[in-house]
Amino acid sequence: MRAVTVRHNFETAHRLPHLPGKCVSLHGHSWWTEVTVEAADLDPSGLVVEFGPFKRELRGWIDANLDHGVMLCPDDPLVPVLRANACKVYEVDGCPTVENVAALIAATAAEALDRLVRAPGAYVSRVHVQETHVNAATWTADPTEAAA
Repeated sequence: MRAVTVRHNFETAHRLPHLPGKCVSLHGHSWWTEVTVEAADLDPSGLVVEFGPFKRELRGWIDANLDHGVMLCPDDPLVPVLRANACKVYEVDGCPTVENVAALIAATAAEALDRLVRAPGAYVSRVHVQETHVNAATWTADPTEAAA
């Protein structure tokens, strides 16, 4: 297998009102993400995927949707209030836990990869999201789905 990894960071607030503890309050993090793309073989140019276009797609989506905004559960009562005050709000399916954010970025990266020139069979194999220096989550592809 051959693999490439792209990193990006973004500043985003979130809250987890469905969990007990201090994360019920709106708070922000400096998030870091690493997205790894794998392929069994390289394309004719010797690449898994070209870094430039992949970074532009992935970083562009993150910057437009998450950076300097807030991630909330779809039913959070703050959604309409913040939108009414011109705040950037992204509703995360299942609520914005670091685990769900990793899955969101994996899906976004896979969609971006589908639009780009890449090695045959290239797929997003791993997404690591760090919300603090000590808290992180990793999403990994299901090997049976990656082979499909």
